[in-house]
Amino acid sequence: MRAERWSMRRETRKYLHDIQLAIGRLHEFTDSKTFGDYSRDAMRRAAVERQFEIIGEAIAQLAKVDALVAERISG
Repeated sequence: MRAERWSMRRETRKYLHDIQLAIGRLHEFTDSKTFGDYSRDAMRRAAVERQFEIIGEAIAQLAKVDALVAERISG
């Protein structure tokens, strides 16, 4: 049982780390940009959308291994 709990915590940390990296990228991609800058730049929009996909997938996987943590994130 103890090893199982360790495994779950490790998975939880992995998904939280993925979310944290994606949020950092979102800040990087949008910092100092106006909505007009964003809306005219298809590559930037695709990059931002991809980070939201990564966050969504990480939360979905997190819900499978640690539902309490996932609930705290998604509310």
